[in-house]
Amino acid sequence: MAEAAKRTSEEAIRVLIVDDHALFRRGLQMVLEGESDIDVVGEASDGHEAVERAETTTPDVVLMDVRMPKRTGIEATRAIKETLPSTKILMLTISDEEADLYEAIKAGASGYLLKEISIEEVADAVRAVHAGQSLISPSMASKLLNEFASIVKRRDERAQVPGPRLTERELEVLKLVAKGLNNRDIGQELFISENTVKNHVRNILEKLHLHSRMEAVVYAVREKLLDIK
Repeated sequence: MAEAAKRTSEEAIRVLIVDDHALFRRGLQMVLEGESDIDVVGEASDGHEAVERAETTTPDVVLMDVRMPKRTGIEATRAIKETLPSTKILMLTISDEEADLYEAIKAGASGYLLKEISIEEVADAVRAVHAGQSLISPSMASKLLNEFASIVKRRDERAQVPGPRLTERELEVLKLVAKGLNNRDIGQELFISENTVKNHVRNILEKLHLHSRMEAVVYAVREKLLDIK
């Protein structure tokens, strides 16, 4: 926290707030603007407006509601990731529907948090996502793990199409990504540079035709690269 507080305004994490409830947006804005390392660069009240604001403000992180008028948060997430692939999307919603969670992950979201968290926790969530971590509310994570377990159980019940071959190093990186480590920590674990890790992650996603680190976790579980009981 102390290190983050030393950031200049130019280095601050640029955040776009997207929610169709003005009062909630204002509450988030007031809390985040009190953080010296976070800069709220704009807000939007629906998915269509979110895409437009993202293109003009180029945020580092977008706090995105799921269910909004004109265009859903998931549709907006997909559009933003296409034009601004480096922007991190953190879904912040009341929807605990598994379908919304899965679609958000497929669209490229880096996190999925329910609005049951305290508004003060949002700043730390923004920092975590910006640093490359993936966040999921505990109650939603359990649903994902249950689905992962079902995937693993079904895996041997149907014919599998041989997947693309990853190198031994790429497999090591993928396993650490699936454990939630960011690029810097993976580099330290494997004694390689952070840029090398980034290159490995990019190659992994391209080979497996995936769009996000979250989808890489799903792949790792499906292929039994992680131990899930």
